[in-house]
Amino acid sequence: MGKKLISMTVNGQTHEVAVEPRQLLIHTLREELGLTGSHIGCETSHCGACTVDFNGESVKSCTLLAVQADGADILTVEGLANDGVLHPVQEGFTEKHGLQCGFCTPGMMIRAYRLLQENPNPSEEEIRTGISGNLCRCTGYQNIVRAVQYAAEKLSAE
Repeated sequence: MGKKLISMTVNGQTHEVAVEPRQLLIHTLREELGLTGSHIGCETSHCGACTVDFNGESVKSCTLLAVQADGADILTVEGLANDGVLHPVQEGFTEKHGLQCGFCTPGMMIRAYRLLQENPNPSEEEIRTGISGNLCRCTGYQNIVRAVQYAAEKLSAE
């Protein structure tokens, strides 16, 4: 089979891309659109480094074919900031030292963003459950939880 032309909105901008039938969304985002914030980790959906917001849900972009994204609205970590101003989630990760090596950070931020859309005032337990599909090998998660709490407080004050 040849390539298929798909159209998707990524970070508010519409893109038309010709993709192979078995091409993964993560590869389309990184290689075709140059959005390298989402990381390729395990490619088995275990780590969450490739998490994006897909039609209002957190998804691991290594588990979706690009053709499944035809017509989709996608938010990647590059789309969190607005006119150079960090999103409260990004600010929280900075202020509360929610990262070390940074490999999990883009997926963790996108998951935190969606978690706060679903539950603007989560408890520590709800945050831990909400990010449980995203693995971090460095931080021990405590500062990630603090970063999400920071973002929740900042968003509720806005």
